[in-house]
Amino acid sequence: MRTGEEKRFQVIGNIIMVLLSAMAILPMLLMLISSLTSNEALVRNGYAFWPEEWSLEAYEYIFSTGNSVVHAYGISVLLTAVGTLCSLVITTLLAYALSKKGLPGKGVLTFYVFFTMLFNGGLVPTYMNYTNTFGLKNTFWGLLVPGLLANGFNILLMKSYFVTGVPDELLEAAYIDGATEFKTFYQIALPLAKPIVATIGLFAGIAYWNDWQNGYIYLTKRTDLYSIQNLLNRMIQNIQFLTQSAGSISNANVGLSSIPAVSVRMAMAVVGILPIIIIYPFIQNNFVKGITLGGVKG
Repeated sequence: MRTGEEKRFQVIGNIIMVLLSAMAILPMLLMLISSLTSNEALVRNGYAFWPEEWSLEAYEYIFSTGNSVVHAYGISVLLTAVGTLCSLVITTLLAYALSKKGLPGKGVLTFYVFFTMLFNGGLVPTYMNYTNTFGLKNTFWGLLVPGLLANGFNILLMKSYFVTGVPDELLEAAYIDGATEFKTFYQIALPLAKPIVATIGLFAGIAYWNDWQNGYIYLTKRTDLYSIQNLLNRMIQNIQFLTQSAGSISNANVGLSSIPAVSVRMAMAVVGILPIIIIYPFIQNNFVKGITLGGVKG
């Protein structure tokens, strides 16, 4: 039976968690409601949890401007799936190798990975290298390769997990039973590392889904390769151009008057983050499942 002090601690803890949850949920709820509010009501009354007038005009504009949102979603899904898989393969194999005590040159390789967290070649040399040497400009590889396949922080994080979370006794037992290094990694170390693999996969997936800079830099002609983030960014740029040119271009006011310029920004944010919000609960379940399966059972 719990004591009075434990009950008070539980009540205070629940109140704090409710407040923190509200701080995370309420802004997203306001964003969703604002995207469903008419543009005139937003301009007139500002943002509100219960708007004066509901409207779908922002979503109608996004899906009827001639830009294929569905196609951009497909590019983003393909990019996220392939990029996350490649990132996990590279990160997991390199981190496992760096966790081995007898690896020749381990200190040099670890320093090389750590060095990439502190310094990089800069935007211009990187752009010239990827476009002139590797020819990634205006290709799908321009979205996939630059800067996101391997992250030094993720590699060192996974390396630390292999060192502290995978018992050496299990690996030595596998070696004694005649298992090869790869078989030991695949059947012993990798199943025990499911929590960190799920975590790194989530980091890499979110990075690929939210990335717009690679498309902005490397896609100058192939707009058909735009991800959803690039497409939404292009829409925002068009709206900003019309807004800034309203006084100097005669037809700018006519075009701007047909665009729900305020509510469409909220709708674009909803369209961009909706898949992450839907998928995250399933990823969270994988965290719990990975922790359960990752324990050493006697």
